[in-house]
Amino acid sequence: MTFDWLIAALGNPGKKYSQTRHNIGWMVGYELCLRQNTQIISESTIYNTSRLNFGSNKVLIAFPTTYMNNSGEAVRKVHLKYKIPIERIIVIADEYNFPLGKIHLKRGGGNGGHNGIASIIYELQSEDFYRLRCGIGPKPKEVILTDFVLSDFEQNEYEMLNLTIKNAVEALVHFFKHIPERAMSDINSGKLWKAETQNKEENK
Repeated sequence: MTFDWLIAALGNPGKKYSQTRHNIGWMVGYELCLRQNTQIISESTIYNTSRLNFGSNKVLIAFPTTYMNNSGEAVRKVHLKYKIPIERIIVIADEYNFPLGKIHLKRGGGNGGHNGIASIIYELQSEDFYRLRCGIGPKPKEVILTDFVLSDFEQNEYEMLNLTIKNAVEALVHFFKHIPERAMSDINSGKLWKAETQNKEENK
């Protein structure tokens, strides 16, 4: 079977890490599969997958089961197996420089200090993929970065966490409905959710 796009949802395997900030990529990916009522299967020893459809777009979503720092190994194997072009890969990852709730989509660029993205760049020998960055911060100055990203979300953050996951899923759905340039503009400017809020107000 051929796929038009690959989504790589990043996280660490195991119950210990399931609710940590570093795993927001997996959380978004799971919610996307839940909304489409698709099954996640263990396709390989280093990744799980699910198959999604967005209009005419056939999308494979992969969940690397390597630890975060080796995410690129799984992404490279999926990329080669299904012959999905690098420029049609979207990586969902956490961003500690963004406040919880902020979402940003871009194509290309460096790793931004994210070891999972650094691994993908190394394994693909390319930076030419999309990154849907989901804010998990702000990181307190006195906290070591590793400790912060591997910490669980606080109880008082759950409402915003759930909204972040919801908005990230909507951003991906929106991306596959429009050309990438328009989708990125709508997502990064917040126009996507402003329009949604306006429609809800008008329908009251």
